[in-house]
Amino acid sequence: MFPNPQSALPLPPQPSLERYKKIAKALVKACRSGRPEEIRDWVKEWVETLVKLSALKISPHLPVSVTEWNDQVEDFARRQLIGADSGYPVCSLSMAQFVIARAHGFESWSKFSLNIEELARPSSAISTFEAAVDAIVGGEVEKLERLLRDHPELVHACSKREHGATLLHYVSANGVEGYRQRTPANIVKITGMLLQAGAEVNAIARMYGGECTTLLLTATSVHPERAGVQEALLRILIEHGASIDRSILLDCFANGRIQAAEFLAAMGARVGLVEGAALGRIEEVKAAFASDSSSSNHVADSKQAFLYACQFGRNEVVEFLIGCGIDLAAQDAQGQTGLHWAVAGGHLDTVKLVLSYHPPLEAKNKYGGTVVGQALWSAAHDGDTDVYIGILEALVAAGAKVPERHVPINPRFDEWLEGHGSRPQNWRSE
Repeated sequence: MFPNPQSALPLPPQPSLERYKKIAKALVKACRSGRPEEIRDWVKEWVETLVKLSALKISPHLPVSVTEWNDQVEDFARRQLIGADSGYPVCSLSMAQFVIARAHGFESWSKFSLNIEELARPSSAISTFEAAVDAIVGGEVEKLERLLRDHPELVHACSKREHGATLLHYVSANGVEGYRQRTPANIVKITGMLLQAGAEVNAIARMYGGECTTLLLTATSVHPERAGVQEALLRILIEHGASIDRSILLDCFANGRIQAAEFLAAMGARVGLVEGAALGRIEEVKAAFASDSSSSNHVADSKQAFLYACQFGRNEVVEFLIGCGIDLAAQDAQGQTGLHWAVAGGHLDTVKLVLSYHPPLEAKNKYGGTVVGQALWSAAHDGDTDVYIGILEALVAAGAKVPERHVPINPRFDEWLEGHGSRPQNWRSE
């Protein structure tokens, strides 16, 4: 999928296959020009025209932006139109068409062409499916009700895009096209309508490199959480028979959806050592730690349990695991230590607790960030100023180094950093 289902470009109203053939030829011409800027200009014109024709309003909360689309399409086009072995331009029309199809979320030009042709017929199955999707993400209950009444087969239909999502998957606002990831206030009612109409609650869609149900996508989605309806959505899905996967809590933790995890645990999701640590269930952690001590996965599970306990500020669990000899220098796949995660979570008390056991202070994650760097990054990304200055004070008091140069964050942080010997840098020019 280019590069994933969420990045798919929107289709304009009444798309024309002939117009798309001309767009593909324009890409071939740009490729054959031999001037790198030609492909970049082609991408910019195409993407911005699509956004304008679609009248899209891209809010900061959506996982897409015009800038990202431009960068992703340009990179993808260059990789496909330049021969991987020879390094010479391929610049074929078939490859240009493939780029366009993939950028819209389709596996091939033939499937994309068929979709465009069917959209030209208002009564086609594809047209009615796309109209139903728009009704779901737009909260248009009456429109959806009419479509389901006139086309009862819709509730079992799947998107022709590579992910193959059903209408029910779209209520999760996750994994599908990024510009469609919205949670209207009446989404629970809409979900009920789909389920009453016969939607398969455990239907599978191909997203994130695996098979995803609506329950999994809803549990890991930020949009229903922000809308305050995540628990209600999860409840109605479970009441209609949604299966709770054994690893669903881990997926919630990985996406920062702790409230969804707590709800699902209360609804019967499996809670082992790692899950109990993230949820702060100390007695279950102790029991699982003891029973799992002979397992070959014990060390890995204990490390993950400690990292999650730090991330979510579960101090009792953190202290218990440290007492059991957990390695404070242990890092996850991103290079994050427990202290990194406590800092990222904004948990000053957890930071102080871990510091009292003298963890490594200059360990770097895969992005080159120490725990101080993590604090600065978190502060710059909507972190609470008072909390992160307190965290920085604690880190420096323990011996952590302040960087010699820093990117300006806000007046209070900049003043604090300069007071500790760090000079501001203009990241745009340096």
